[in-house]
Amino acid sequence: MTSPIPAAALSAAARTALDLTAGLPLPALEDLYRDLHRHPELSAREHRTAGILAGRLREAGYETAENVGGTGGPGVVGVLRNGDGPTVLLRGDMDALPVTEETGLPYASETPGVMHACGHDLHVTWLTGAADALAAGRDAWSGTLVVVGQPAEETGTGAAAMVADGLYERFPRPDVLLAQHAAPGPAGLYAHTPGLIMSASTDVDIVVHGVGGHGSRPEATVDPVVTAAYIVTRLQSVVSREIAARESAVLTVGRIEAGTRHNIIPSEARISLNLRTQSAEVRERMLASVRRIAAGECVAAGCPREPTVTVGGDFPVTVNDADTDRRIAAVHGEVFGAGTVLDFGPVMGSEDFPFLAAGGPGGALPYAYWFVTSTPAEVWNAAAAGAGDDLLEQLAAVPSNHSPRFAPDLATVVPGVRTLVSAALEMLAR
Repeated sequence: MTSPIPAAALSAAARTALDLTAGLPLPALEDLYRDLHRHPELSAREHRTAGILAGRLREAGYETAENVGGTGGPGVVGVLRNGDGPTVLLRGDMDALPVTEETGLPYASETPGVMHACGHDLHVTWLTGAADALAAGRDAWSGTLVVVGQPAEETGTGAAAMVADGLYERFPRPDVLLAQHAAPGPAGLYAHTPGLIMSASTDVDIVVHGVGGHGSRPEATVDPVVTAAYIVTRLQSVVSREIAARESAVLTVGRIEAGTRHNIIPSEARISLNLRTQSAEVRERMLASVRRIAAGECVAAGCPREPTVTVGGDFPVTVNDADTDRRIAAVHGEVFGAGTVLDFGPVMGSEDFPFLAAGGPGGALPYAYWFVTSTPAEVWNAAAAGAGDDLLEQLAAVPSNHSPRFAPDLATVVPGVRTLVSAALEMLAR
């Protein structure tokens, strides 16, 4: 591939990136992707994936360490020192999801109940290709590359575990961090937002305490199932009636569990929900609403005690360093051409990448994070035909991340390597 822009008009980073990725071993990279997709591994158990990435980094000449992250997962770090200059960290996450695959692909998951439904197999492939290309082209840049294969992104624990395990004491501390994510949308677009790009996520668990008994005598019980149902229904009004329309927020009840038999009224019911917010103020307001609604419904039902409300794991907001993101968006525009780089604005998805950028004892580090659209052309065109010109309807019609039918286009393998290479070169010395 060559840029639509004449070579003489390209920046040094764009021109060098195209040169270094002109001869990528596409069949080998596609084989790597298929292999990773066939063998998904859940969060903090990515041992096979980590071993493959570590082996590829060693072959390319990186100083490589494994099992960075302790019990938080088998993180991989590769370091390539190449003279004076900035230190740039490239990160790819490695974990899969507890999803049963329904893609029908010839290289579908061979692990029952586990699937790369979020594209992290593609991320590892991109990272591997970029690490190889940058190592082979080290005459074109100077500085230090730190390549990180991160475990347990889906649980929000892997990045923090690597930092806690001495990531920035044991290895060079980066001047900037770079990462990208596969996303639905017609393959060939690169979404940058210079500022808030992803939302915070907070998990909440509620236990409703009732009085159990025989299904034939509900009057002798306090039914926690009915109370939980009222709580679930009432929670749906939090965003629509308590959050200003100018704010973005989502509340999803992902699980409700109670009981063991048809004719037994249980003594407890459990509700698990997730909040998506873009400010700390809205998050705290929603948490207060959840607690108030749960407590109020339990009082109304005559529960013997207040509900137990536990705030669990959370992901921070992802906020790009504006100058860094603009620089990388510009070089991506050069590499891929006019109209390929766009700003979707902040989305409600969440990431633990900012925990890497928190930087440990030395303080926060600047970063840029962007999306690479990956829906195959035939899938997108079919969706577009059914949804007309409405982009949101088109996006809703194609399999998205975490869907059992999520299947990125193999045509994105080379562009995804090229985005990382060009971004790294933009930040490294020449």
